[in-house]
Amino acid sequence: MSVVTGRLRDPDINPCLLESDASTRCMDENNYDRERCSTHFLKYRNCRKFWNSVMIQRRRNGVKPSMPTAAERDIILGAMGKMPY
Repeated sequence: MSVVTGRLRDPDINPCLLESDASTRCMDENNYDRERCSTHFLKYRNCRKFWNSVMIQRRRNGVKPSMPTAAERDIILGAMGKMPY
């Protein structure tokens, strides 16, 4: 596995790993028909937007690391009560 691939598969770096995997799995199961997987793509896009806004806010506030770890993200999502995306 290359360094880039390894980083993308790291749950501490990629907060949308589950959504990414779901999109890929949908494409595989539906013979790469993008229309059938549009809900998965939308969930992934919303996930990226949400965590990007969190990362920007943490940067502005001087919090390091700017992207919360997987454990911190679980706490954030648990406090929200439901998935924001």
